[in-house]
Amino acid sequence: MKDTVITAKVKRREILLAAGCLLAAFLVNAFAIIRYGTPWTELFSQLGYVVILAVIIYAVLWAVRLCVLAAMAIYGKWFKRNR
Repeated sequence: MKDTVITAKVKRREILLAAGCLLAAFLVNAFAIIRYGTPWTELFSQLGYVVILAVIIYAVLWAVRLCVLAAMAIYGKWFKRNR
């Protein structure tokens, strides 16, 4: 089996993406608290749902990034062939 190496740049990018997803989910929760006039204690009591929402956002971003990468690979081969 081959060993794979994940560079520090890739690790940093993924950590920043995950942190951005968590921040986005946290902001959605804060918006919902303001919008529906619920107590601010829900900011921490609903933390489990915030984490689940962040994971869902990260998974959607991952799927979109994978589709874009696949489209670039397919388009790149098609472009080189028709040149």
